[in-house]
Amino acid sequence: MTDEEDRTEGHGRRKSGVQQSSVQVLDRSLALLGRIAERDGSTLSGLAAQTGMAPSTVHRLLTSLAEHRMVTSDAETGVWTVGVKAFEIGNAFRRGRKLEIVARPFLKALSEETGETANIGIEDEGEIVFVAQVESHAPIRAFFRPGRRGPIHASGIGKAILSTWADAAVARRMSGRLTVFTEKTHGGTSSLLSDLQSIRSRGYAIDDEEHTAGMRCIAAPVYEEHGETLAGLSVSGPTVRLCDARIEELGQLVRSSADALTAALGGRRPEDF
Repeated sequence: MTDEEDRTEGHGRRKSGVQQSSVQVLDRSLALLGRIAERDGSTLSGLAAQTGMAPSTVHRLLTSLAEHRMVTSDAETGVWTVGVKAFEIGNAFRRGRKLEIVARPFLKALSEETGETANIGIEDEGEIVFVAQVESHAPIRAFFRPGRRGPIHASGIGKAILSTWADAAVARRMSGRLTVFTEKTHGGTSSLLSDLQSIRSRGYAIDDEEHTAGMRCIAAPVYEEHGETLAGLSVSGPTVRLCDARIEELGQLVRSSADALTAALGGRRPEDF
């Protein structure tokens, strides 16, 4: 190997090392931002404990994120929260989807008519992300802040969306991921698939205390212009109010609202093609 070749190879190794280091910094920074968003804020020591990174590393990354207004800190409490730039980026996503804006009047009408909390959520990487909500005024009510993630198999919205998937896709995606939360949670694929078949037949899903004891959720899918599932619309509340006698009435109302939202978004149900 000539001196020139040796220098070229050495330069390539250094360049590769710099690229790997940059990717690692980006990965760690995004991980910190995600932790802060999930917990509505966290201290430096808390973030270090959660991520396993050294406090000095966490501080350096947070400082860099702060320079870009992705995070900000409270001088008195030492708590780091999501910054205005991250908020702007999140809003850009919401503007692009336009889902929350179009869905708002439907959520409001559904909540007023049922007296319960109305929600809309989307699927992301096998979980449900709650996008928007109109909260019930009842003293005992369901609450899911926008951005919160939930298990797709133990959620009314999640099962409404899963019911639009092929059984093979559900079995493949859910294998090994059916965490049990209550005695009513589907712990096996066969049980979940049987429930999904019932959902397809009646047109709406029921989360019958499958994630939280004493709480029920009734949901239906919302579709986009190509007939693909875009989201799920639901009402949630305590079982004493979402009692057996109201399930059919509420189910039809939720499905009707989901179909109306689908139309407002320019979407169509798959069977309409």
